[in-house]
This record gives sequence, structure tokens and C-alpha cells, in this order.
Amino acid sequence: MNETELLQLGVPPGEPLRQAQALTERWEAAGRDPEQIRSDLKAVLADPEVFRGDPERGALARSLHAAPPEVAADGAPWRQWGQKLEPEAVQQMERACRLPIALAGALMPDAHVGYGLPIGGVLATDNAVIPFGVGVDIACRMKLSVLDLPLSDLERRKDRLIRAIESETRFGVGATFQHRREHPVMDEDWSVSPVTKQYKDRAWAQLGTSGSGNHFVEFGVLTLYEPLRGLEPGQYLALLSHSGSRGTGAAVCDYYSRVAQSKHPRLPRELRHLAWLSLDSAEGQEYWAAMELMGRYAAANHACIHRHIAQHLGAQVLLDIENHHNFAWKERHRIQGREREVIVHRKGATPAGPGALGIIPGSMASPAFVVRGKGNPASLHSAAHGAGRVMSRTAAMKRFDWKEVQRYLKERGVTLISAGLDEVPMVYKDIHEVMAAQADLVETVARFEPRLVKMAPHGERPED
Repeated sequence: MNETELLQLGVPPGEPLRQAQALTERWEAAGRDPEQIRSDLKAVLADPEVFRGDPERGALARSLHAAPPEVAADGAPWRQWGQKLEPEAVQQMERACRLPIALAGALMPDAHVGYGLPIGGVLATDNAVIPFGVGVDIACRMKLSVLDLPLSDLERRKDRLIRAIESETRFGVGATFQHRREHPVMDEDWSVSPVTKQYKDRAWAQLGTSGSGNHFVEFGVLTLYEPLRGLEPGQYLALLSHSGSRGTGAAVCDYYSRVAQSKHPRLPRELRHLAWLSLDSAEGQEYWAAMELMGRYAAANHACIHRHIAQHLGAQVLLDIENHHNFAWKERHRIQGREREVIVHRKGATPAGPGALGIIPGSMASPAFVVRGKGNPASLHSAAHGAGRVMSRTAAMKRFDWKEVQRYLKERGVTLISAGLDEVPMVYKDIHEVMAAQADLVETVARFEPRLVKMAPHGERPED
């Protein structure tokens, strides 16, 4: 095994690497099987204390015991937008920037605690990808379609619009279509990863579905403030959706996060979910290919939802806008005075490069905003992806009741088709405050007011 292979296996540089090289050379000279060498090294890396007195492996075990943890003393620079963010979310960002692969970071004004990297966390790394830096719901996506239907349909033909949503997508954990949707994404190569290969049939059954948690499909009023892609300023009936890569994306994240953690056994407990894969490794390339496929699959989900709802209503699409978050991009940024290619993780953060269009939703009773990115280098060309939670799902279930919520929704002209109490408007930050806190990151192009909202029924656990 060469030095690169040993490092990819998780051997720390310095004395542990020298001891591992000497040990593998002796084993190779003795004719030991390469897979057995790899297995024996992994055993020492996983629990060095067990092998401290071993005559063969003791020197490596003792050097591992003395090696510093896989964190940098001085973290990479990062900046925060917004005030009064959860202290634990801020701590998570600080810890992420202490990884040896971290180059720069940013924390968005909708930030709250996540696994490893906080929701609203942006992290640029050096040739490495962090599965939990991308997130469980890989490529979770927003899509808006402006339809050529009169605004009066929101009241006059409300039942017809509701039937279109309920007929043309499915909500809830494990939701599928009996008669499967068609999209070219299912003709792609799903054998790029053992996970995507295994889950292809399930993914096809779930194509065009919306899942659970904070995923939604809703009709509302779009107010366009300027000409956009041939559409004149004014008010329009629009369809807005939020969902991702469903169960297959979650399986990809889970599998490769475990692989990453096995390669970095000396990461402190609080950093375990930030374990990474080198993009020079086979596992890193495999994850990257799976992540990219999940990005196209999430886009296909939305394409099916919007196409089938429009067809159900006999409507034409006048304008469509979409973007995704929970993803990693290869981008060029100026980091500490030098332009270089980096891997930008946006976990619950919207791409906001110069001129890039995106959608930032509020809640079921507050507006979403169509925005244009300003390309702020300090945020790594990123912005918030929503309002951000201020209350846990468990706390929300204890705090609110439907009578109170329905009165609140009625006052705002919102008809709720279905949802859980853990997704009511009061569990989210004020979207207007979030938008004000990132005025240097995006400018508003249009505003969407929800009117007919469907989410997963009460009792469904979240997927994202």
C-alpha cells in the first residue's frame, strides 16, 4: 500500500503514517494478502488501545494513541448572517471549520441545528465531500410554475385545484404511485453506486411523490415586480413545490456517511457526522456520482409533479424557476487571497451566485420570495433556504392545537388541505427578518403568497 492509500484508509500523517508504511512493507514482504493487510490496519485504527502491547502492531497502535485528533487548532474563516441564532448551530459551524479539509464557511440567517453541519451551513472544503455536509435529503429542491389560469380560480375553482394536487402527487413516508410516472432519469445508469442500484425500483415507484416533513405542494398568488423571461410584471396564479430525493437519497447519505466515519476513526465524537471522503478515493467518486444522480432525480420528481398538475388542469406554463439545496458543488472561489477550485456544501442554503435565480419559502401562511443572487464572495455565493425553525417538532406538538392554527390560517386566507402540527407557521422564524438579514446576498424579484397548501398528513415522521 502506498502513502495515499494509507491516508485514505484513515491513517493520520506523521509518525502513525511512518509506522503504518513500515508495517505494511513487512507484511507485503512476507506475502500477506492485500485485503488482509487492509483489514488488519482497519482493526488497529478502530481501537488502537487493544493493540498497544501487540509485538507486531504495537508501535502503530502507540503512535495512533499519541497522535492529535483530526481537527485543526485554528479553524477556517467563516461569517454569520442574522442574529440570535441557536448557540448549538453556531458551535456546529465553528467545529466544521476546524476540520483539516475546511477552507471557508458561512452561516445563513435561517440556521438551526442539524447533524454535523447545521441547517443553513455552507462549507468549502479541499477536494473532499462530507455526506452529512450535504444532508439526508440530497438535492432537496424548490420549483415554481406560473400557470395561465385566472387568479379567480383560487376561490371560484378551489375544489378543482385541490383535486389536481391530491390526484397528481403523493405525500407521506413511503408514498408511491401504483401507475408509475415516466421520466428520462430512470433510463440513466443507476449502477454508479451499490445503493442507487439497489434502490432504483423504489425510486421509480416514488417518482413524482412529495414525501413528508416540511415538503409541500401549494397554489398561490405570485406578484412579479419586473419582467422575467418574457413574463411581464403583474399578479399570476402559480404552483410551488418543495421536496427532494425521497428514500433513495436518505439511503445514499446513510451508507456513505458510515463509510466516511470508518475512514476517520479518530475524529472526536462531536465531529463524527462530519467525516469526509476524499474525491481521489473510489468511495468519494462513488458518492459524488450517486449525489449527482440524486440531484437529477429530485429535479425529475418536481418535473413530474408540475407537468401532471398542469395537464390535469389543462393549463400552460408561462414561467418556471427552480433550484436545489442539500448538495455539494465544484466551484471556483477566492479563498484567503487565492482563487482555487473548492467543494461547496450548501446544507439548507440556496445557491446565490451573480444573477442566479432561486426560491426562498417562508411557511404555509407566510410568503416565499423569488430572488436573484448578488454573488457575495463572503457567503460563498449562498443565501438562506427558508425561514428556519425556532421550535422542535416535539415541542410544537405539545404547544399547538388545530383550532388555534385554523383560526390563524383563516385570517391569512390560507386553506390547509393537510399537514402536521409540527409544521404550523408558528414553528418558523419571521421570513421578513430572514430576508432583511441577507439583503447583501440576494435581491427580491417576486413574492408568492400561499393560498391552498398540502403537506404530509398529521402523524407522518419527517424524512429531512
